[in-house]
Amino acid sequence: MSKPQVVIVGRPNVGKSSLVNRLAGKRVAVVEEHRGVTRDRKAVEVEWRGVSFDVVDTGGWLEAGDSLEEKVSKQAEAALAGADLVLLVVDVTTGMVDEDTHAARWALRSGRPVMLVVNKVDDAIHEAASWEFLGLGAGDPNTVSAQHGRGAGDLLDRIVEHLGEVQMVEAAAEADDDGALRVAIVGRPNVGKSTLFNKLIGEERSVVHDMPGTTRDAIDTVVETEVGLIRFIDTAGMRRRAKTEAGLETYAVLRSLDALDRADIAILVIDATVGATGQDQRLAERISAAGCPSLVVLNKWELVSLDERDAVLATVGEKLAFLGDAPVMKTTATSGKGVHRILPALSIAAADYGKRVPTGALNRAIRDLQIKQPAPTGKIRYAVQGATEPPTFTLFVAGRLPSTYMRYVERSLRERFELGSSPIRVRVRVE
Repeated sequence: MSKPQVVIVGRPNVGKSSLVNRLAGKRVAVVEEHRGVTRDRKAVEVEWRGVSFDVVDTGGWLEAGDSLEEKVSKQAEAALAGADLVLLVVDVTTGMVDEDTHAARWALRSGRPVMLVVNKVDDAIHEAASWEFLGLGAGDPNTVSAQHGRGAGDLLDRIVEHLGEVQMVEAAAEADDDGALRVAIVGRPNVGKSTLFNKLIGEERSVVHDMPGTTRDAIDTVVETEVGLIRFIDTAGMRRRAKTEAGLETYAVLRSLDALDRADIAILVIDATVGATGQDQRLAERISAAGCPSLVVLNKWELVSLDERDAVLATVGEKLAFLGDAPVMKTTATSGKGVHRILPALSIAAADYGKRVPTGALNRAIRDLQIKQPAPTGKIRYAVQGATEPPTFTLFVAGRLPSTYMRYVERSLRERFELGSSPIRVRVRVE
């Protein structure tokens, strides 16, 4: 794995080179009080708390300028493209200026993680003034005085913390090629995901606590089960963006979304005492967009009174239509009741997800569904299955088929070939 890259950007003369020198613990960059002293990007190795990374100094970025300034800006853009973390440096003594705003927009548009560093904070008065830079949209200020060293250790701690999280995600991705079925356990905070995770893997692997947000990382555990090798991914609870704190919890949500993207199957855990909520609905949308099959687990089912259970199930049908025919499983993870049914359901979902239908059987199904209900316009001449995971069918059509008829075709194919809750894709090629 290559060494992480921490790229320092910002308008000229905010103290970027001084910050490089402070982080490196030696004078490696030329420091003068003149605009544009640094013209090329330079990588300096830094080690802190046993973590080694490169700090890349840039000459600053400007929206407009002479030909030299344009070249310097291009150097900064090239460095940004390979960044694991971007330090956006501003100067508290001048306050926020238009060039800071432009540089912040440019850094944030890159899609790289950005950490706001307010430099030249030598005392409590400047510390208070640093909050002005919240308006840049790059998060809370990390205050330092690169010249005197104030706050440098805290900044290094935060850099190492972030890089450690990046490396965990990369290591998990590299380990994903062991052939195990990847199952992501997702849901709102405090619905019992970690307790269910522990029951499934048979040990106390995740912290279980009644405080929402206890799980900060996506934790992968590979388990040999009666249905084969399974990689369970326990994720931090995902809450509405307005409720998500900056910092650690923001990264936890990003890891949860990453876990969904690399999962073969998703288990959506819902608190049965509350029923399906709007946030559960948004999670179902995200699972549907990921294109993987899913199971819905109504946890804490034993706590729901008999006369309320039908209403809880109704909320699932209303809110989670995105998941189609996903099985709904009723469990109480603390006692283990109902958990034993999850592994067989995962095995069935995986088999459906990878199912391939013979071309002859597929075209007989296409013929039969058209005899049963001919299309009002157009006609399907023949069909082929082009891919699995999910099963993907291409229809070769004369004319055009209405969207209502396409839904009929999809439902008929799902029932005919017992594709269960697996998402399927039906594509049309007009001849």
